[in-house]
Amino acid sequence: MKNLLLLLWLALPICAFSQGFQVNLEGEKQIGMGHTGTGTLQDGASVFFNPGAVAMLPENYVQAGISPLVFESDFNPSGTSAQYHTANKIAPPFTFYGTWGPKSSWWKVGFGIYTPFGGLADWGNTWEGRYVLESLDLKAIYFQPTLSIKLNKYISIGGGFVYNSGSVDLTQAIALTNSNGQDGQAELTGTGHGYGWNAGVYIKASDRVTIGITHRSQVTTTINGGDAVFTVPVSLESSFPQPNTFKSTIPLPATNSIGIGYYPTKKWMLALDVNYIGWNVYKVLEFDYSKTTPALQNTVSQRNYQNAATFRAGAQYKASKTLALRFGGGYATTAVQDGYVTPEAPDANRVFVTGGLGYALLKHLDLDLSFEYEHLMSRTQTNIQSQLSGTFQTNVYIPGISLAYHW
Repeated sequence: MKNLLLLLWLALPICAFSQGFQVNLEGEKQIGMGHTGTGTLQDGASVFFNPGAVAMLPENYVQAGISPLVFESDFNPSGTSAQYHTANKIAPPFTFYGTWGPKSSWWKVGFGIYTPFGGLADWGNTWEGRYVLESLDLKAIYFQPTLSIKLNKYISIGGGFVYNSGSVDLTQAIALTNSNGQDGQAELTGTGHGYGWNAGVYIKASDRVTIGITHRSQVTTTINGGDAVFTVPVSLESSFPQPNTFKSTIPLPATNSIGIGYYPTKKWMLALDVNYIGWNVYKVLEFDYSKTTPALQNTVSQRNYQNAATFRAGAQYKASKTLALRFGGGYATTAVQDGYVTPEAPDANRVFVTGGLGYALLKHLDLDLSFEYEHLMSRTQTNIQSQLSGTFQTNVYIPGISLAYHW
């Protein structure tokens, strides 16, 4: 029993990264238009969406935004009428971008800080799946310096180096009760880092059509010296050595994107993006502990994730010189195959709708607002490792705000 519980617990941090934790909240203009931005040119968020487009920006930008994310998930155990809910907590993905280059220059440099992976889930310590997960707080922050070059008035290219700083804090109950009848608990905390790159090409095919192609590389993040803390009955403490640390390597997936912008009139901009995400890097997960016992062993966990795709479309209508209205939506396929759904991110195929507006507060200062509603399809599953069986239903609500200064 103890070995089984530890195997389940050890698999959790990777599940957290590899399911529905690609948050995709890297620019308010782009969110408002259904997360499109690969093939369009709007602001400094091109550092993320297409670094090849940065050199085509007519102005320099400094901008920052935040998109508080509310994740609401329900679980109905198989064969019962019980309902369990996540606590109302808010995850705060944020962005910062800066771009600069001389007027009419053939080059620009840029810098971005953004959070492409993260999550916050709290199921509490009394629900049926507490031996799989109680709570999770996960952050992955990317730092990206960028160089973009305009080859001619029709084509520009660019790329950036990516450094990832990640952290995780996870708790899970252990079915070992003390004299007061309280469950034991395992807590995993750690930080890690990894490296990657982001590159793109931007093409102005005509006055009405623009095209973008990008690749964001896999970022392999290594956690060294993470802390593993176990609260168990005194009689079993020798089986759970304290203090203890762990090492793990987490591959965050690569993404390939193609996008098209279409401008039928001066007031309208339409966009379409397709993304292909290489989740299949998650085949086998390994965890190494500095101290092991017969009850606490290094483990290997089979994951067998599959690649996934996202289809996005959006539009912007320039209502006046100072006001722009935006809307969009899309569909995303899940990377998690049957038998591997877990409560950290009860992933499923999903649909989303977005809206937003932009307002010029001053000549050089823009305010952008966005909102997204995301619905994950109801999914009934029995996890092959934990045997947790039931139906997950999940909705996500994401308002957003940003300010951009341009000159």
